[in-house]
Amino acid sequence: MSQLSLTSDASLLVRDDQGRYLPATADQILEAARLVIDQKNPRGALFTSPALVRDYLCTKLAGFEHEVFAALFLDTQHRLIEYVELFRGTIDGASVYPREVVKEALRVNAAAVIFSHNHPSGNPEPSQADKVLTLRLKEALALVEIRTLDHIIVGGETTASFAERGLL
Repeated sequence: MSQLSLTSDASLLVRDDQGRYLPATADQILEAARLVIDQKNPRGALFTSPALVRDYLCTKLAGFEHEVFAALFLDTQHRLIEYVELFRGTIDGASVYPREVVKEALRVNAAAVIFSHNHPSGNPEPSQADKVLTLRLKEALALVEIRTLDHIIVGGETTASFAERGLL
């Protein structure tokens, strides 16, 4: 996808390799939205409000037909170091390995982390497995002095925050 354009009837178009404009697919639109959110929140972007974090994560994770487990790695001032999609799963689960999460957090020299994953079903309610995993990740990162600030589950356009629910 090299270029997006809005026509007078407000259809989103994509230019193909031959230079023709064709209607954009939903996947192309979502991919373009993910690129825009990265441009709006580059490395060093300050995540000071829960609403900003939720909007960012909804844009990044909504629309996937499979689970994606991601992390926002932050510095001591809660500025974005890097957003990383760590694990990809199926329609109802993803395997997450704490060892790999710790390695990635150390690689980017993170001081804090916000976890997130999507529920393709659209229901953001945390499962018991989500709660257990979050506790395991928090404990593993605490051993290397990295704070777990939140775990946000994205279900379509709605979210559930572990921090807001007192689950961290």
